[in-house]
This record gives sequence, structure tokens and C-alpha cells, in this order.
Amino acid sequence: MSIDGILRRVLARSLLLGALAAALGACVSSAGIEHQGALKALPAGPAETAPTVWPTDRWWLAYGAPELDQLIDHALADSPDIERARARLRLAQAGSEFATARSFPEVDLNFKSTIQRYAEYGLAPRAVAGEHRSDNRFALDFTYELDLFGKNAAIAKSVEVQAASMETDLYTARVGLASAVARSWFALGEALAEREVIDATLAQRQRILALVRARVAEGLDSKVEERQAEGAIPAAVGELAAVDERIALLRSVLAKLAVVSLETTAKLKPALKGAGLASLPPLLPSGLIARRPEIVAARQRVESLGYATDAARAEFYPSVNLVAFAGFSALGLDALLQEGSQVYGLGPAVRLPIFDAGRLRARLKFVNAQLDLAIADYNGALLAALQDVVHSVVSIRALAERQAAQREAAAAAESAYDLALQRFQAGLTGYLTVLATESDVLDARRAGVLLAARACELDVDLKRALGGGFEAPVTVAQHAQD
Repeated sequence: MSIDGILRRVLARSLLLGALAAALGACVSSAGIEHQGALKALPAGPAETAPTVWPTDRWWLAYGAPELDQLIDHALADSPDIERARARLRLAQAGSEFATARSFPEVDLNFKSTIQRYAEYGLAPRAVAGEHRSDNRFALDFTYELDLFGKNAAIAKSVEVQAASMETDLYTARVGLASAVARSWFALGEALAEREVIDATLAQRQRILALVRARVAEGLDSKVEERQAEGAIPAAVGELAAVDERIALLRSVLAKLAVVSLETTAKLKPALKGAGLASLPPLLPSGLIARRPEIVAARQRVESLGYATDAARAEFYPSVNLVAFAGFSALGLDALLQEGSQVYGLGPAVRLPIFDAGRLRARLKFVNAQLDLAIADYNGALLAALQDVVHSVVSIRALAERQAAQREAAAAAESAYDLALQRFQAGLTGYLTVLATESDVLDARRAGVLLAARACELDVDLKRALGGGFEAPVTVAQHAQD
């Protein structure tokens, strides 16, 4: 028979077996197994027609602090968190390559040689009965699974989208790490500014103590005022020790986050001046929230599991493999490559699930449950992201009022303190009045430092909440909405 005849016979047999398998496919059914979850949608508003490009992917450059830029760049290059995210991405990409390769034919070159004694009363020919001969095979083997119901394509797409979600997770880790470094930077700036306030207060108290002692020597004050002035100094020294401890701890935190030495962070002197109040762009479209990397990654995981359910459902249908081989087979190596030892063959192999005690149905239920869990995670992440943005916007708008009120209170406290000090120097009031007004000034100055640091932290939080400049395209998980 010719090769064309063999191919026609194989094709006809494959079609016959495929039709028979499709007819029997109802033996194991996936009917009644569906996922229950549904993706929530972002609220739309008039701002949707005017998108903005704020913030950028290197948003920290706006703070004008080269040392902060270097810390963040170093952290993004060497942090173990980023290394773990990169390793997970490489694992997912390797899995995607493996799944994609399954959709292509496999061709193997095989050589097999078995030396054996053939039984005299077995099925071996008389010529070799009772003798030791080698059974040899040298051939190309070809295997190809016909993806008639899309199982392999769905698996490949699922793993591909999963790898994309890992890449998005890498950006999420980058945004989180950059935000952590920036927040620690401004926290250190806050502690250093607070130390300046306490240090200035200590110097002022030392000057007042000298003044009180002079007044005591002249008989204008008693030892009571002198002891009060002396007691105020150790209190300020204790506050300095506490803030120095906080500064040392923050320098250690920065060293760990940025993967630099303590000697590097020991030289840092972040300033809150010039960082400015957290600012809002003219428009905040909800599309910025949808572009947030953890939201995109959650949606990609939903899409990946949607394809996984397609693959699990395709398991209920028959699988058809084409198997072919061509080569040589002979008893004895001397005859292996002779023309008469040629062998070849081609044929289909069909597998049809008829009874599996519920294994396929359980697997499909499991994947659908995973999909529902991923949808719930996405919905939860979306609501949390909306809350993050709302909280940041509310806090930023309230901060402007707080800072205005604090400036007025600080001006009043400074004025009262100056008047009390002048009256004390003139002998018109006692030290308790000076001490009380000084406490008000110290509180006002600290409040100013705290609000300046709060403005910086809120600006960092808002840029993180809006995705930190993530620009990857957002794909819609259609499978989760079918």
C-alpha cells in the first residue's frame, strides 16, 4: 500500500474515532458546575473623559532630594523583596514557556538494543530459537496531541496571564518599597527637626537658668525659682535622648530598606522644608485606581483562572493523539540499517473518560472555587484601593486647614512667650509664667514639625494609592464575567 493510502486510512480512522468519542462524551459530564463570583466595577464619573498622567513612575524625584533618589534606586536594585519578586516572575515565565511548548509536536530520536536468549518453545522463529540475539530499534518517534477542544491552548493562556500577573506583582513590590523608603526618609526628617526644636529649647532654658541665678544673687528671686529652672534642663536632656534613640532606629530602618550600610544613613539629614504640602491633580479619574498594580495583578489572576476553568472543562472531552515512527528494527546489529529492516507507522490514539468516580467534576469544582476566591480578592482589593485614595484625599484637604490653624497658634504662643520673657527680665512676673508660655511654644513648634512631616507622608501615600506611575495596559478578565 502507498504512503497516500496509509495516510487516507489513518485520517478516516481518526475521524471515525473522534466522532465516536464525541458521541460518548456525555459519559462524564461537567453540567451544573459554574463559578458564582462577579467582578465589581469602578464607579464612573464626569472626570472619566479627562484622564491625567499623574503620578510618574519616578515620583520621588519631585522632592528634590538626591540622597533620597539614591536610596530608592539602591533599594530597587538590591532589596531581597525585589529579588524574590523577580525569582517568582522567572518561575512563572518558565512555566509559560513549558505550557506553550506542549502545543507543538514532539520528535525524539531513539535507539534501543536488548540482548536476550530466545526460548526454543516460544513464539520466536526457528532460526533464532535457543540463541542469544540482540533486538535493535533505531527510529524517529513523533507524537502530537490534537487540541480539538482547546485544553492545551487554555492551559498555555492561563500560565501566560499568570506570568503577566507576576510581572505586575514585581511592580507592586517596587512601588511598596519606594514608598517605604520615602516614608522612612521623611520620618527621619521629622525626628531631626524635632531634635532641633528640643535643642533650641534646651539652650533657651540654660540661658534662663543663668538669668534666674543672677536674679537670685540680687535678691529678686528665691531658691524656688532657681530649682524650677534647674529641673527644666534635665527634662529637655531626657527628651533629647529619646529623640536620638528614634533617629538611630530610623537610620537603621533606612539602611535595611535601601540595603546600605549604617555609615551611609548616619550622614543623612533629610529636611522637611521645601517638600511642601501634598498636592492633588485637578482631576482624579477612577481609571487611575484601576491602573494600580495590585489591582491589575488581581484582575490578571482572575483571568488566568478563567482560562484554567476552560482547560478543566476540556478534560471532559476526548483527547486525540497522533503517533508516528520511522526507522529501522532488526535482530542483530549487522542487519539494523539494511533496507529490509525499515519500519514506519502512523495512527491515532484516543482517550475518552467514561468513569472516573467524580475526579474530573471535583477538579472542575476546585478550579471554579479558586476563580471565585480570586474574584473576591479582586473585589476586596478594589474597595481597599478606593478607600486608600479617599482617605488620602480627605486627609490632604484637612491638612491645609490644620496647618493654617497651627501657624496662627504658633504665632500667638511665640508672642506670649516673648512678652512673658521680657516681663520676667524686667522683674514684673515670675518664672512659672515663663515656663508655662515656653511649654506652649514648644508644643506649637513640635506641632509644626509633625504637620510638615504629615504633609510629606500623605503625598507619598497618595502616589502609592494611585499606582506609583504604573503604565501597563489593563486587560479585562472576560472569563470572570461569562
